[in-house]
Amino acid sequence: MPDNASHPGFCSFFNKLPSKTPVTGTIRLFDRGDYYSAHGPDALYIAANVYHTNTVLKYLGPGGRGGLASVTLSANSAKTFLRDALTARQLKVEIWVPEAGQGKRATKFKLDKEASPGNLQDVEEMLFGSTDIISAPVVMAIKIANTPAAAGGSSNVRTKTVGVAFADTSVRELGVADFADNELFSNTEATVKEAIIPTGTASGTTERDVDLRKLKDVLERCNVVITERKPSEFTAKNIQDDLVRLLSPSAMPSSSSNVDAASTIPQLNLPVAPASLAALISYLSLLSDPTNHGVFSIRTHDLTQFMRLDASALRALNLLEAPGNVGANKNTTLFGLLNRCKTAQGARLLGSWLKQPLVNLHEIHKRQNLVEIFVDDPNSRRTLQEEQLKLLPDMHRLCKRFQKGVATLEDVVRVYQAVLKLEGLINTLENVETNAEYKTLLEEIYLSKLKEYATSLSKYSEMVQDTLDLDELENHNFVVKPDYDAELEDLAEKLKVIRDGLDAEHKRVGGDLDLELDKKLHLENSPVHGYCFRISKADQKSINNNKEYIELSTLKTGVFFTTRKLKNLAVEYQETVNHYKAKQSRLVSEIVSIANTYVPILEEWNGVIAHLDVIVSFAHVAVNAPEAYVKPTVLEKGSGSLVLKDARHPCLEVQDDISFIPNDVEMIKDESEFQIITGPNMGGKSTYIRQVGVIALLAQTGSFVPCSEARLPVFDSVLCRVGAGDSQLRGVSTFMAEMLETASILRSASKDSLVIIDELGRGTSTYDGFGLAWAISEHIASEIHAFCLFATHFHELTALDQQIPHVKNLHVVAHVSAADTLERKRDITLLYKVEPGVCDQSFGIHVAELANFPENVVKLAKRKADELEDFNADNSDLEHDLSPEVINEGNMIIEQVLRTWASRTSGHDDEDVDMDASDPEVSPEAQVRQLRECMEEFRPKIEGNAWVQRTLATLT
Repeated sequence: MPDNASHPGFCSFFNKLPSKTPVTGTIRLFDRGDYYSAHGPDALYIAANVYHTNTVLKYLGPGGRGGLASVTLSANSAKTFLRDALTARQLKVEIWVPEAGQGKRATKFKLDKEASPGNLQDVEEMLFGSTDIISAPVVMAIKIANTPAAAGGSSNVRTKTVGVAFADTSVRELGVADFADNELFSNTEATVKEAIIPTGTASGTTERDVDLRKLKDVLERCNVVITERKPSEFTAKNIQDDLVRLLSPSAMPSSSSNVDAASTIPQLNLPVAPASLAALISYLSLLSDPTNHGVFSIRTHDLTQFMRLDASALRALNLLEAPGNVGANKNTTLFGLLNRCKTAQGARLLGSWLKQPLVNLHEIHKRQNLVEIFVDDPNSRRTLQEEQLKLLPDMHRLCKRFQKGVATLEDVVRVYQAVLKLEGLINTLENVETNAEYKTLLEEIYLSKLKEYATSLSKYSEMVQDTLDLDELENHNFVVKPDYDAELEDLAEKLKVIRDGLDAEHKRVGGDLDLELDKKLHLENSPVHGYCFRISKADQKSINNNKEYIELSTLKTGVFFTTRKLKNLAVEYQETVNHYKAKQSRLVSEIVSIANTYVPILEEWNGVIAHLDVIVSFAHVAVNAPEAYVKPTVLEKGSGSLVLKDARHPCLEVQDDISFIPNDVEMIKDESEFQIITGPNMGGKSTYIRQVGVIALLAQTGSFVPCSEARLPVFDSVLCRVGAGDSQLRGVSTFMAEMLETASILRSASKDSLVIIDELGRGTSTYDGFGLAWAISEHIASEIHAFCLFATHFHELTALDQQIPHVKNLHVVAHVSAADTLERKRDITLLYKVEPGVCDQSFGIHVAELANFPENVVKLAKRKADELEDFNADNSDLEHDLSPEVINEGNMIIEQVLRTWASRTSGHDDEDVDMDASDPEVSPEAQVRQLRECMEEFRPKIEGNAWVQRTLATLT
């Protein structure tokens, strides 16, 4: 960092900039040529998160530590930090460069590049040029419209129509969707990196502002970066013209003119989404980059085409790496476990498939059959992975370089080398050992397309072979063949003549000075002098006093000199080389331009490569699991039950030092579709219910599943309420987060959904928590009729099976040995097996013992737990397994007995009695006799009510 005295101008400039700090999610770096600097809160953030010390901080301006905090980063460190900020930390970044005329000590800067997790366009080449972007940067714009309810409904009821537009700039794709949503925006829960929404009004009291606040809460809960833009940007006024410029000819409807075609783009007929699309195009500045013109595709996203996964399900099922956890054991996530892809495009497609499992049974079966082909043919699978796919580049990245005009001959060669692999790819697929039906499937999905690409790309191979010097590739030199162009060939021949002249002059001078060539007399191409001679200082005397030899300089390495002829040859050589490079550069531009015409074919080929890579990866994982996966039988939506034999959790079974115990799962529609699982802490309840969700998701992505046998229907959604974290900065408590997730489930679940709930209600008091758990369970079981797995420590909840016939109780088994002596405590062994029935213990204190709690704390916990059990035992035992009707009837019987007894002992009518049976005029013996008579009189009613009998039993 330059000294502080040179920075008063910069400090003044920096203080006038709009405030952007890590708190608002933006990091600002200043490019100073050889390094980058950060200042103010950004410097403090980098010191804490990159250097992990404040000793790297310096302070600019007067006041010492009261000045402007500053820190520097080398170019490589800055790029590494920015990549991490955009991907793992979910921050936005700005890169500022000096204004024109400013040097390294610049005091004024201008904004050069902006990027966010969903928009990497400005920094893609700078930060990710040699790095595969596994997770595609997707950004979404969202607009909400309130529309009146349908005719006949209440005039005060309004439904919300959400219009979204999304862009994946890595594949040049736009998407739109319009759908109805509830006030919790359950359908809008996003898995994108970034969301663009309109800003609210200053008052913040309108219905639109309320909706926007709710939407922001949902997006923040999903860890989506939020960017607010002016509401005026959310207008579809010019969207038709913009799409005409952005969409590729193949994406435009066939029509006689662009105007006619634009008017028939179906996506423009949606009521709200076009406005979101306009805001998105503006935010990404797609029109300002000419390389975006005519290359985008557009599609309508139909929510009904894919299984819906809420944000909680993504976390609960460990689907993807959580932000900030990059680099952890890859097998802890489903993506990490399944990602045995050999290409970057395959890994990106796998992430997309996992977030969007299919609901189309025909397409699910297609994927399953393809996976089965490579499961059954290990030789073809290994050949594809190790000899074909492993050597293929990321075509999307290469195509973007061609389209942006930054591709080089090296990129041309990388495509050429991939094309050479195409024949082997086709041969391997043609020789796969499988039945005729599956051969037809391979032909349909892969071979017919690959053969078509091979024919189209044969011309590309010929072009490269005709134009590039392939012999030089071994030396990693990418050059044009000299004989490709007559002028280039003449220049190459001239260079050869000049080199011969240089060699001849070298020999002549060596003979004249009697110095051995290349040992004492060296001919070198100096960056300062061009071609010249070098001798050692000891041999300098051989050229002294000789006017033929012109001394140039003397360094530690020796004495440099030249001759008039060598000087002329050196100048001629440099001029010819410059002409050669200029001519070759023009030819390279022509070659790259020709290669650019193949981009559409390369993009299509890339899609086939990605698809094949994921399918082969599924097969690899299925075969190499600790226990082989099985092909599941997937049935039509709502047409069957869920039956899993020896089900396992795919991520847990591959962890070191774990011997996974499988369990059967049987959920029969209308018989046992709602299952309550009780059992001790650490007994495996959470694993059991989560593995069902994971297996359902795997089945609908087309993968095999970790079971010995599996049959399950197509689910429209997997909805989870598993664990909850608070968000203190947003004022959301753990319990509030739990209730928000549960409310979303209740609003969006259907009879074809799979609902997974773990420990609902533990964030509040026991009584409130149990009340909520019962009400939610009863609603799901009796009103929604979804498949549901409900793990709980509220053992009272198991009584629900007495009220609803298709509720079934299960428990995880723990073996408890009796305590032989006071010194020898009971021993508890968790068996991790799930069996029918109820477990009435949680063993929470035993878990505390395993966690090495102090002995006195454990003893106190046991004593207090026993006291609480005794305090609640009477009432809980009385009411166990009894319906509210029986209990109410019992209360009325006891009240009648007491009123009758009181009236007889006091001499008053029932209406006047105050139920005081202690009248001093009646002896105690008489009161007891009267009570026995009343009991005998009401005996038939007493014996007919179980609650009364239990109550009387507690009095004896």
